[in-house]
Amino acid sequence: MLVIKRRDNGNWEPPGGVLELDETPQEGVVREVLEETGIHVEVEQLTGVYKNMIRGVVALVFRCKPSGGEELITSESVAVEWMPPDQAPERMSEAYAIRLLDALETNGPRVRSHDGIRMTPTRQTHID
Repeated sequence: MLVIKRRDNGNWEPPGGVLELDETPQEGVVREVLEETGIHVEVEQLTGVYKNMIRGVVALVFRCKPSGGEELITSESVAVEWMPPDQAPERMSEAYAIRLLDALETNGPRVRSHDGIRMTPTRQTHID
Protein backbone atom coordinates (compact mmCIF):
# COMPACT_ATOMS: atom_id res chain seq x y z
CA MET A 1 0.00 0.00 0.00
CA LEU A 2 1.38 3.41 -0.98
CA VAL A 3 1.81 5.71 2.02
CA ILE A 4 3.63 8.90 2.91
CA LYS A 5 5.27 10.11 6.10
CA ARG A 6 3.82 13.60 6.37
CA ARG A 7 6.22 16.52 6.68
CA ASP A 8 3.89 18.54 8.94
CA ASN A 9 3.18 15.95 11.66
CA GLY A 10 5.49 12.96 11.00
CA ASN A 11 2.57 10.53 10.71
CA TRP A 12 2.28 7.74 8.14
CA GLU A 13 -0.89 8.21 6.09
CA PRO A 14 -2.25 7.39 2.66
CA PRO A 15 -1.85 10.24 0.16
CA GLY A 16 -4.86 12.53 -0.03
CA GLY A 17 -6.16 16.04 -0.03
CA VAL A 18 -8.89 18.44 -1.00
CA LEU A 19 -10.61 18.41 -4.39
CA GLU A 20 -10.25 21.38 -6.70
CA LEU A 21 -13.57 23.01 -7.59
CA ASP A 22 -13.46 21.86 -11.23
CA GLU A 23 -12.29 18.24 -10.76
CA THR A 24 -14.10 14.97 -10.17
CA PRO A 25 -13.22 12.82 -7.13
CA GLN A 26 -11.32 10.42 -9.42
CA GLU A 27 -9.33 13.26 -11.01
CA GLY A 28 -8.52 14.57 -7.53
CA VAL A 29 -7.20 11.17 -6.44
CA VAL A 30 -4.91 10.93 -9.45
CA ARG A 31 -3.62 14.50 -8.92
CA GLU A 32 -3.10 14.20 -5.15
CA VAL A 33 -1.29 10.85 -5.36
CA LEU A 34 1.03 12.19 -8.05
CA GLU A 35 1.70 15.47 -6.17
CA GLU A 36 2.44 13.70 -2.88
CA THR A 37 4.28 10.59 -4.09
CA GLY A 38 5.48 10.90 -7.71
CA ILE A 39 3.39 7.83 -8.61
CA HIS A 40 0.82 7.87 -11.44
CA VAL A 41 -2.30 5.85 -10.62
CA GLU A 42 -5.49 4.64 -12.25
CA VAL A 43 -8.57 4.71 -10.04
CA GLU A 44 -10.26 1.32 -9.73
CA GLN A 45 -13.03 1.58 -7.14
CA LEU A 46 -14.47 3.54 -4.22
CA THR A 47 -13.69 1.49 -1.11
CA GLY A 48 -14.86 3.70 1.73
CA VAL A 49 -16.39 6.89 3.08
CA TYR A 50 -14.96 8.14 6.39
CA LYS A 51 -16.21 11.04 8.52
CA ASN A 52 -14.10 12.76 11.15
CA MET A 53 -16.81 13.51 13.72
CA ILE A 54 -14.66 16.17 15.45
CA ARG A 55 -13.72 18.22 12.37
CA GLY A 56 -16.72 17.41 10.15
CA VAL A 57 -14.48 16.30 7.27
CA VAL A 58 -15.63 13.50 4.96
CA ALA A 59 -12.97 11.49 3.09
CA LEU A 60 -13.61 9.29 0.08
CA VAL A 61 -11.08 6.47 -0.33
CA PHE A 62 -10.40 4.77 -3.65
CA ARG A 63 -8.39 1.67 -4.50
CA CYS A 64 -5.95 2.48 -7.31
CA LYS A 65 -3.33 0.68 -9.30
CA PRO A 66 0.04 2.23 -10.13
CA SER A 67 0.61 3.08 -13.78
CA GLY A 68 4.03 4.74 -13.75
CA GLY A 69 6.34 7.18 -12.04
CA GLU A 70 8.65 6.61 -9.13
CA GLU A 71 8.53 7.43 -5.45
CA LEU A 72 9.55 11.04 -4.77
CA ILE A 73 9.81 12.99 -1.55
CA THR A 74 7.73 16.14 -1.91
CA SER A 75 6.95 19.34 -0.04
CA GLU A 76 4.27 17.38 1.85
CA SER A 77 6.28 14.24 2.67
CA VAL A 78 9.58 13.20 4.18
CA ALA A 79 9.20 9.61 2.95
CA VAL A 80 7.16 7.62 0.42
CA GLU A 81 6.86 3.88 0.93
CA TRP A 82 5.05 0.76 -0.23
CA MET A 83 3.87 -0.57 3.16
CA PRO A 84 2.79 -4.20 3.66
CA PRO A 85 -0.82 -4.35 4.95
CA ASP A 86 0.17 -6.10 8.17
CA GLN A 87 2.32 -3.10 9.18
CA ALA A 88 -0.46 -0.49 8.83
CA PRO A 89 -2.08 -1.06 12.27
CA GLU A 90 1.24 -0.67 14.12
CA ARG A 91 2.60 2.27 12.10
CA MET A 92 -0.54 4.39 11.59
CA SER A 93 -3.41 5.68 13.66
CA GLU A 94 -6.46 3.44 13.52
CA ALA A 95 -8.42 6.05 11.54
CA TYR A 96 -5.93 5.78 8.65
CA ALA A 97 -4.93 2.11 8.89
CA ILE A 98 -8.56 1.01 8.60
CA ARG A 99 -8.94 2.94 5.33
CA LEU A 100 -6.09 0.99 3.78
CA LEU A 101 -7.29 -2.35 5.13
CA ASP A 102 -10.85 -1.66 3.95
CA ALA A 103 -9.46 -0.91 0.47
CA LEU A 104 -8.20 -4.51 0.25
CA GLU A 105 -11.74 -5.87 0.62
CA THR A 106 -13.74 -6.61 -2.50
CA ASN A 107 -17.26 -6.68 -1.07
CA GLY A 108 -18.20 -3.01 -1.45
CA PRO A 109 -17.43 0.33 0.19
CA ARG A 110 -17.43 0.80 3.95
CA VAL A 111 -18.96 3.82 5.70
CA ARG A 112 -17.25 4.66 9.00
CA SER A 113 -16.85 7.45 11.51
CA HIS A 114 -13.84 8.37 13.65
CA ASP A 115 -12.49 11.05 15.97
CA GLY A 116 -9.34 11.71 13.94
CA ILE A 117 -7.43 8.89 15.62
CA ARG A 118 -9.80 6.06 16.60
CA MET A 119 -12.88 4.63 14.94
CA THR A 120 -16.33 5.25 16.42
CA PRO A 121 -17.49 1.63 16.81
CA THR A 122 -21.23 2.26 16.98
CA ARG A 123 -21.37 4.11 13.64
CA GLN A 124 -19.77 1.64 11.23
CA THR A 125 -21.85 0.34 8.34
CA HIS A 126 -21.33 -1.47 5.09
CA ILE A 127 -22.86 -0.55 1.73
CA ASP A 128 -24.20 -3.58 -0.13
